[in-house]
Amino acid sequence: MLELNRIHCGDNCDLLGKMPRESVDLVVTSPPYDDLRTYGGHSWDFFGVAWHLKRVLKPGGVIVWVVADATKDGSETGSSMEQALHFKRLGLNLHDTMVYKQAGVGAKGSNLAYWQAWEYMLVVSKGKPKTVNRQRDSQMGGCGRGGSRRTKDGTRRQNWGGQEPADDKARDNVWEYLTGTASGEGSTGHPAPFPFDLARDHVATWSNPGELVLDPFVGSGTTAKAAKKLGRQFIGLEVNPEYCAIAEQRIAQGVLELA
Repeated sequence: MLELNRIHCGDNCDLLGKMPRESVDLVVTSPPYDDLRTYGGHSWDFFGVAWHLKRVLKPGGVIVWVVADATKDGSETGSSMEQALHFKRLGLNLHDTMVYKQAGVGAKGSNLAYWQAWEYMLVVSKGKPKTVNRQRDSQMGGCGRGGSRRTKDGTRRQNWGGQEPADDKARDNVWEYLTGTASGEGSTGHPAPFPFDLARDHVATWSNPGELVLDPFVGSGTTAKAAKKLGRQFIGLEVNPEYCAIAEQRIAQGVLELA
């Protein structure tokens, strides 16, 4: 078993091979997708990583796989969809296809299409998820959600009485965050960090305090830092020594006590 609560530098398949079966409660990660970033020129084996993640995941454990597609010769690659289907072929459940909407993204993508503003957050589970702490938002405001659902015959069935209070709004599966790192932290030196709040919210949703959170592409350490802040154990894997150093520095910094 790899040492807990630290960053391990090396090939993630080699390192995952040192972890025992069914030892991980949650994986939150954003792998390098297509060739949108160089990441120091390192390559990786999707099929090997996927197989190992299934092996180390506990029954009821969850993988959050944040990924997008490049556009090549006028066509999106579809790599995200291929990866989702491969997880299913491995016998895992595609529990939810969530969306990370990037606020403040600016002009991004082709002039022949609408600006690209989102990425997949594929939620994959080993059977029924054993932990689901659905997050609620008090800052979103508005008048709450309607309380009905459309049935197969086209009619609507009431789910709950009236509307939810505006100050306690259940989330949908599209989450919007500012791009980059945690507010006020500044640049980490990594070319594509995902928001700290995104990692924090998934860690809070799919795990409980004391459980083990893994990031096999830990990069600048965002998932590890979120896990530490929320009282989870963590393991981070990273092949690039420069990013290992960045992640170790970030998680060594003190975290605020939970309110």
